[in-house]
Amino acid sequence: MEKMPRWADVVLIPLISLILAAIFSAIVILAIGEDPWEAVKLMVSGALGSTYGWGYTLYYSTNFIFTGLAVSIAFHARMFNIGGEGQAMLGGLGVALVCLYIPWPHWSLALIGAAGGAALFGAAWAAIPAYLQAKRGSHIVITTIMFNFIAAALLNYLLVNTLKPKGAMDPATGKFPEATHLPTLHDILATVGIPFSKAAPANISFFVAIAACVALWALIWRTRLGYEIRAFGHSEPAARYAGINPTRIIMISMLISGGLAGMMAINNVMGEAERLVLNAVEGAGFIGIAVALMGRSHPFGVFLAAILFGFLYQGGAELALWTSIPRELIVVIQALVILFTGALDHMVRMPLEKIFLALGRRNGSQAKQAAE
Repeated sequence: MEKMPRWADVVLIPLISLILAAIFSAIVILAIGEDPWEAVKLMVSGALGSTYGWGYTLYYSTNFIFTGLAVSIAFHARMFNIGGEGQAMLGGLGVALVCLYIPWPHWSLALIGAAGGAALFGAAWAAIPAYLQAKRGSHIVITTIMFNFIAAALLNYLLVNTLKPKGAMDPATGKFPEATHLPTLHDILATVGIPFSKAAPANISFFVAIAACVALWALIWRTRLGYEIRAFGHSEPAARYAGINPTRIIMISMLISGGLAGMMAINNVMGEAERLVLNAVEGAGFIGIAVALMGRSHPFGVFLAAILFGFLYQGGAELALWTSIPRELIVVIQALVILFTGALDHMVRMPLEKIFLALGRRNGSQAKQAAE
């Protein structure tokens, strides 16, 4: 008998964890002398109450979808990729090189080229830790987190010494050509007569992120490779016995993971800034870990968790702007969400499993009595 139905694992446990996180967040807000209900209303109105707020919420969510998917595919292969931050930085470098040095005639072709460049650079940056894990036994957590710092130093060097336009002061590339500028949600929705804020940075990358969710779902649950990745993640000895090559699975999983993290750059570098700047990733690589944990490494769960964290980011910015609540408190709320959905998962899971087991036994005994 299963301890708990699948819907309870995917929906009920995260929902209860979110409620607990909300309760503790309200206590923290009360402790600093603010009204939690007013804070919630301001966050909701700031993030969801206008097309401007929705635009920023979806913009942040797009970043988190890519990095969440990157962590998820590694999770399925029993690896903890903490290098999404660095892989997204190098993805931005790939986007910049493609946009600056190739004369694209139209944004659609530029988007395909930039996505390929971002995925290639992100995958290349993930390939080194993957090789060290597969061939040398180096722990993937240690190597990927170290490569974040190397990526930051490398990008800083290139922006200051190579890619910065002559005479410019900022460590950033020049503006990308107009032919590479992506249409925003305002531009897209205007074609069907739906008004949307022109100032919001959400762009067509959001739909690319949704397509990535669908593609990853199909890969993991509808292909032989996906089955091999999941089998390896459940038991490496059993996977070896079944003829699955661990080196191949580690390398492929990390290449896909790095490629997805790198593709975040088509949103923040190509879609929003339209140039490559320092600190463009802004911690999205690490938020992707929380998104993957909360989404149970399922692409649909990652999508929902990314929307939630996009809401927290945009709502938190509005909260810090219009109240005396510090911006750092939003980091505390995010930490509470991560704590309850990740670290304290078993605190919610174990009582629910007991409840469902008891219900299953009772239903079974009732069915047996009815049969007799």
